[in-house]
Amino acid sequence: MADDNDAESPTRRRFLIAGGTAATAAIAGCTGASDSGDRTTTEDSSYTVSMAPVGDVTFESVPETWVANNGSWADMGAALGVEPPKAVWLTSRYHTQYYDAIDGVSVDKSDMVDLSQDGVSKELFYDLDADVHVIDPNFLMNRFGGWKQADIDEIRDRVGPFFGNSIFSQGYGWHEDYRYYDLYEAFEKLARAFQRTDRYEAFSALHEEFQSSVSEIVPQEGERPAVAIAWAGADEPETFLPYVVSEGTSFKQWRDLGVRDALAETDVEDFHDNRGEIDYETLLEIDPDVLLLRGHETKTAAEFRDTVVSFMADHDVASSLSAVQNGDVYRGGPLYQGPITNLVLTERAAQQVYGVEADLFDRQRVADIVAGDV
Repeated sequence: MADDNDAESPTRRRFLIAGGTAATAAIAGCTGASDSGDRTTTEDSSYTVSMAPVGDVTFESVPETWVANNGSWADMGAALGVEPPKAVWLTSRYHTQYYDAIDGVSVDKSDMVDLSQDGVSKELFYDLDADVHVIDPNFLMNRFGGWKQADIDEIRDRVGPFFGNSIFSQGYGWHEDYRYYDLYEAFEKLARAFQRTDRYEAFSALHEEFQSSVSEIVPQEGERPAVAIAWAGADEPETFLPYVVSEGTSFKQWRDLGVRDALAETDVEDFHDNRGEIDYETLLEIDPDVLLLRGHETKTAAEFRDTVVSFMADHDVASSLSAVQNGDVYRGGPLYQGPITNLVLTERAAQQVYGVEADLFDRQRVADIVAGDV
């Protein structure tokens, strides 16, 4: 950790500067963050990008090292062709195996660090010494104890600015007073921070084509299956954390595919609302056509069938579920996804719920954009 006597040396942070008082006020109150557009100062080559809740962040030059809150932002970085973040919240939840589906795209996370290590150490931020922290500071202060506004200000001033938004879920009460971004709004912000908007624009065009392909395979409303999404981390699950499909980015593939949310049609509350669980008896009352279980993304489809699905098929209650009997229990996708992983996961989801076999996006085009051939 830097010595307190010299940590604010004028040479310490010559690479990036934050938006000063405006950014501090925005974080402290979660309201009033500037999002009025991005500005470039040509006289000294600095440029400013706005991101709620931190407001304006001024970059003296393009960041070279960074820390990402989670796999959503890390995947955006991969799409932009920048070096991987030095750390993410949990490396185990940044599922780089999705890139295996695209020749020419890969990310090595062997040296990546977990930010969450029995809490989140402020000293770790000093050790990482990143040029920018793509993290919603409110996530640090509200989800895990120990972080206060003064700690945020200290890391911002002595190491590097915060520049992030908790886009993956809209279930947090502390996020009600400042705006969310959808996946591509957030992606554009990060592209501006890294000065790689050409790649963002190319991905945005590809995404529009992809959305058109997806819309063509979605059945009429009355023909769509009812799906239930839940977290079941164990290989032999007995209880589940229910997820109601919301506007967060972690549900983007299911919204785009227009599935019926079986849980939303009941009085079961979303896990984020009451931290509650459901059991097999509750699932049997709902009896969804398709059961999508999160928490197993490190497994292949075959490994998932041989463990979780096999256990449920032999279970006294679970074996009566229509989804179990019909072979419609699948991995439910991760909490975090960015522009590349969303393409892979949406295509996989279309295979799961609609039986689609065709490729829905141009893999070579993805690899070309990542390489800078836009």
